[in-house]
Amino acid sequence: MKYEFIKNNESIFPIEKICQVLKLSSSGYYKWKNRPSSKRLLLKEKTKKPITSIYFSSKQRYGSPRITFELNSLGYKISRITVAKYMKELGLRSKLSNKFKVTTNSKHNYLVVENVLDRNFIVEKPAQVWVSDITYIQTKEGFLYLTTMIDLYDRKIIGWSLSSGMSTEETSLAVWKMAIKNRKIID
Repeated sequence: MKYEFIKNNESIFPIEKICQVLKLSSSGYYKWKNRPSSKRLLLKEKTKKPITSIYFSSKQRYGSPRITFELNSLGYKISRITVAKYMKELGLRSKLSNKFKVTTNSKHNYLVVENVLDRNFIVEKPAQVWVSDITYIQTKEGFLYLTTMIDLYDRKIIGWSLSSGMSTEETSLAVWKMAIKNRKIID
């Protein structure tokens, strides 16, 4: 481990000085540096390349079990534990996809507003039809709510709000206030 430290820092400090501080002989370091790599180390480095290749070709989603299966199907004889160890050394961790979370409750007894547009999204004049939507954005601290309003005439966002709560003041009302500042309502 000390020799590895010397090797990593030999471009910064003189080797003799590092050896002197670490109380090592410089001849011992040069002997360690010039000895050939072991077969086990060479095999390890040879195996790390396909592990990295499979990992990135799977869009970083495969963990050690799947990578082991892929390697075994390619003819490598390697255990899952060894693959996991090599992945840890390489700093590779599989990305877990989040499970889909239902955020809409359509089974309620609240007032449902009449569908005035009836999917007619083509508008003749500006400020004639504005539509709004709320998007849920999951963060480490919890959900954020992005509310946007667009004018269907030119499909431009005329108001938006990003909030941590779902109250009307934070979402719809805030977007409405921004929209009427950005675009005048035409009768």
